Amino acid sequence: MKNIFGVLLLSMVQPILAQTKLEKAITNLENNYDQEKVYLLTDKAQYAAGDKIWFKSFVFDGYNRSPLSTTLFVELYSADKKLIDWKTILLTNGEGSGDFQLKEDLPEQVYFVRAYTPYMTNFNEDFQMVKTIPVYNPNSPESLVISKSTDWSAKAFPEGGTFISGMPTKFAVRLSSDTTLPENWTGKVIDTQNPNTPITTFKSFDKNVAAFTITPTLGKKYQVVIQDNAGKTKTADLPQVADSGLHLEVNSSKDGIKYTLKGVNLKQQLQNYKVIGTINNHLAYKANIKQINNEASSLIPTKISNGANGVLQLTIFDDQDNLVAQRLCFIKPNNLKIEKAEIIGQSIKQTPRSFNSIDLSPESYFKNYTVLVNEDDGSNKPEEDNILSALWLTGDFTSKIDSPAQYFSKNANSEALDALLISENWKRFDWNSVLNGTVPAIKNNSQKFLSYRIKPIKNNALIINSNVTLVLRLGKESPTINPFKTDQNGYVYLNNLSFDDPLEVSVFANSDNNKEANADNLFVTAEPLVTPITFTGNFPSTKYKLVKASGNKTLPPTISRAINTQKNTQKIENAEVEIEQVKLVGKKKDPKEELDKELSSGMFSSVNSTIFDFVNENQYAAGFTNILDWLQGKAAGLTFQRNSSGANVPYIRGQQAKLYLDEVPTDPTMVANLSINNIAMVKILKGAGLVGDAVAIYTMRGNMQSKVKEKETKQTNNSSIIKGYDKPSEFLVEMIDENAKVENDTRETLYWNPNLFDSDYVPPRIKFFNNDSAKQYKVLIISFDEDDNILYDQQIFK
Repeated sequence: MKNIFGVLLLSMVQPILAQTKLEKAITNLENNYDQEKVYLLTDKAQYAAGDKIWFKSFVFDGYNRSPLSTTLFVELYSADKKLIDWKTILLTNGEGSGDFQLKEDLPEQVYFVRAYTPYMTNFNEDFQMVKTIPVYNPNSPESLVISKSTDWSAKAFPEGGTFISGMPTKFAVRLSSDTTLPENWTGKVIDTQNPNTPITTFKSFDKNVAAFTITPTLGKKYQVVIQDNAGKTKTADLPQVADSGLHLEVNSSKDGIKYTLKGVNLKQQLQNYKVIGTINNHLAYKANIKQINNEASSLIPTKISNGANGVLQLTIFDDQDNLVAQRLCFIKPNNLKIEKAEIIGQSIKQTPRSFNSIDLSPESYFKNYTVLVNEDDGSNKPEEDNILSALWLTGDFTSKIDSPAQYFSKNANSEALDALLISENWKRFDWNSVLNGTVPAIKNNSQKFLSYRIKPIKNNALIINSNVTLVLRLGKESPTINPFKTDQNGYVYLNNLSFDDPLEVSVFANSDNNKEANADNLFVTAEPLVTPITFTGNFPSTKYKLVKASGNKTLPPTISRAINTQKNTQKIENAEVEIEQVKLVGKKKDPKEELDKELSSGMFSSVNSTIFDFVNENQYAAGFTNILDWLQGKAAGLTFQRNSSGANVPYIRGQQAKLYLDEVPTDPTMVANLSINNIAMVKILKGAGLVGDAVAIYTMRGNMQSKVKEKETKQTNNSSIIKGYDKPSEFLVEMIDENAKVENDTRETLYWNPNLFDSDYVPPRIKFFNNDSAKQYKVLIISFDEDDNILYDQQIFK
């Protein structure tokens, strides 16, 4: 779908030769209104506290994956807009992945995931993606329930925006609600002077919309009366009938979009009226009517979008370039251009804990896949939203649409989609503003990857216009030496960096004799230039509400299964520890054990612990100024989350762990100021006796000396640790063996791979183990080829 449209000029009309106000507006639109949108796929629709949320993000510029941004911020909020966690995601060809680990004590409520690129913050915040995530907790005093309220409102929208006497006009009736819309509804159109005799009646296409056609008479007032399946009735006014204007009628077919214009009581008739068609804020069609006539029609062929699907905004301007009518329509609604996965082999079983595989063709044009496999319960419940509805609909419209995925399903009703688009306006730009020459204020330009501003301070003074040396060390890699010169403000800039391991930046300033660099009395800070932006809007309304929990709290079946899965995971981790302990039986105590015995008291002694010895072993920690930063990824089950102060807080199996310094309770801020060179041992305890889950840090005593080499410990006060992109966790495909003592495997997500790729013509293989109950599997496969054609395939395998 690259270069999705080509501008088409009607042969029946002549292109405008001189650049008019409208021509300038189109140039302004194409040069300044590129805008992105985000779709976020999660592995499940709802979660239990303590679960991990796996997500895959897709960023689009129009209907193509966006080349504008390489960075995406994904944030997790509570219902009261408290930021719980956030991730900085690397985008490659508009795609990126990550995960959130939910705490076990997270209160039961609706949470929200917000996703946006820095470039998107230049435009209306309403277009940023906000996804609703219900989270359940059996220990929470409140329970989430579906609201039974069906309070709704209705509006009627004339096609093209005009309602002219004598012109048969198609209307869309649109319902909206902060909670839940009625399942079905009916309506009638009345003349307010004769309300007991309906002019016409209609039935809803779905929860969102219905349509009818009426020919109005000047001077009459019309209303629609809507009644839902529960008997609730509401009335909405139709617009006032006009005696003149432009009537627009549109019909979409497989051949294209046919439009008909009819003028009523126009002084110049339709002469010099302009018809403009835009796709994603770019000109796709233009016509200038030269004939003196009150009627004109034409067919816009699908080649304006190279045969691809999407929303066309059709706008009519008069001879003075005033907007007089507009209409949204979908290109080829009954012929969606969606590819399916080419499967060349499969081995699917229903046996509990059996191995299953699905092989994709290595000869396909599609090379990188996002794959999700869940147990399917056989309910055939339709999707509420998906990547198709986000790409073609909700990513560009801010109004709430119930179950938007229905409009792109196998049995989709194209009349319903057309009525929905009649009731919508394209709000990514306003034609009147564009005609006036208004240009968006671009404060955050699109830039590649991450950038940082380094500020060295020597003897409490800025180092201005001076030569400095930056030593950069990424993770455990060898350091690199880089000469720089500070600017007139004393800054050094590191631009366009892409990394996901901690980056240590050390700065050395040239000495007075300019022959050698040193770090005496030097302090350095690193400021990220690509940063998240505070959310100022309101979260969308949801169908959920919180009520006081009853004595016997009832959880959804999927949540009960998720909680059991968490318990199984803990059993597996404990089994792995026990196996390791068996292997150690009979061995002589080593220096690490002697150190543990010397430093640990009885309360902190446990066989279920992981020990890091800084006295007898070189832990390669010299590149870290904070022991908690160093601990990331070092122990199974140990994770970290940033608190409001930016310090890392340890969590073990999703539960916040206690933190001790020499067996005295402490907090992350105190530990952050502790030099790693003074640490003798770090001990990770998992459910150990009276201590429970804990991270215990012990400092040097007596004649203890660090194993770290002297040259590694020299001059550590002139360095700063920079965090880059958040590295996604690995979804492990493991068979649950008998040693784990798992009696009932209840996993819902059986396979998650946001980047399954074709390598050297080896067939990409989807491989997973069954749980104990699944008889069939829901397999979702998403991919894009080099031309951004979309592959979307969701199948049930038995």
